[in-house]
Amino acid sequence: MSAQRDWRRFVLLLIDVQRDFWPAETAKAFPDFPSNVERLLAYSRSSGLDIVHVRAEFEPDGTDWMALYRVKGKMPCVRGTSGAGVLPCAAERTGETVLCKQTFDAFLQPDLLTHLHRARKSFILVAGLETSVCVLLTAASAVQRGFLAAVVEDCCADDPHKHASAMAGYPFIFERTSLATLESDHGPWTAMLNDLQSTGG
Repeated sequence: MSAQRDWRRFVLLLIDVQRDFWPAETAKAFPDFPSNVERLLAYSRSSGLDIVHVRAEFEPDGTDWMALYRVKGKMPCVRGTSGAGVLPCAAERTGETVLCKQTFDAFLQPDLLTHLHRARKSFILVAGLETSVCVLLTAASAVQRGFLAAVVEDCCADDPHKHASAMAGYPFIFERTSLATLESDHGPWTAMLNDLQSTGG
């Protein structure tokens, strides 16, 4: 992929690429996920596509756990545990934004919307773990907040059936893209943004 596209109105949200969301079964089903994430980040960095790393992080004492997990007494990605650790393929670089959330939907972390508005972003690319939960809910939330959105499907992973269902089931919410089509999709997406701007969106 070349780096000739203007990605200034776009942002990549890389969601929850953490050990608790990467069990052996998922790793077996999606063996290319780590290398694909590395490729996506490399492309983003070389082409000027902004990156926001969003990660789950919960206090050990349970004070910020969602209610159902407090009832269960168990929570993934507790701060200080190995499960909260980031997979090496998704490590941030100096200057890249990192936000922590305590919800499925990243937009319930108010700093995210503030950051995107200040940076004048209009189109959200979403990738990460898990496709049917935090990726899906964040993409849906982005659209409901006035953004356009696309999911980079070969840079997401989940239970295979859940992944396939999430990718196929919501064409009215988000565009689908991949590493192979990211550049060719840029033109139609830019046209969408221009049409939106011309109608006052």
